[in-house]
Amino acid sequence: MLFAPLEGWRRVEVTERRTKVDWAEVVRQLVDEDFPHKERIVLVMDNLNTHQKWSLYQAFEPEEALRISQRLEIHHTPKHGSWLNMAEIELGVLAGQCLDRRIPDQETLQRETAAWQQRRNQQGVRVNWRFTTQDARIKLKSLYPSIQ
Repeated sequence: MLFAPLEGWRRVEVTERRTKVDWAEVVRQLVDEDFPHKERIVLVMDNLNTHQKWSLYQAFEPEEALRISQRLEIHHTPKHGSWLNMAEIELGVLAGQCLDRRIPDQETLQRETAAWQQRRNQQGVRVNWRFTTQDARIKLKSLYPSIQ
């Protein structure tokens, strides 16, 4: 799930696996096709082992990997905190609105998620994020230094 919450845009990728190469190709598409006009793309991701810049070097020639990585600013959510990632919220909506039944095969899954994605993008649905820094200091106090 790729999600630009301020733009009301998302892209769902259905793949057989979640490999480094799969992630790298999704990121290349994000940089080159989805947002070619952006100088810098901020990615907020969970800590899945494939979600690293070095995955680009596993998938592409060094020059291409460097070109892509220079356009990225990557932030990872805290361990056990992927719920802080707005894409996780969108995945929850996808599950409730589209995947709440048995899907017989990958082709049907791709078709169904594409239709859901198109509908959400046409509506320009955004996430109204209400989790503030103060909330984070309370809920994630073990990750923040004490400010006196």
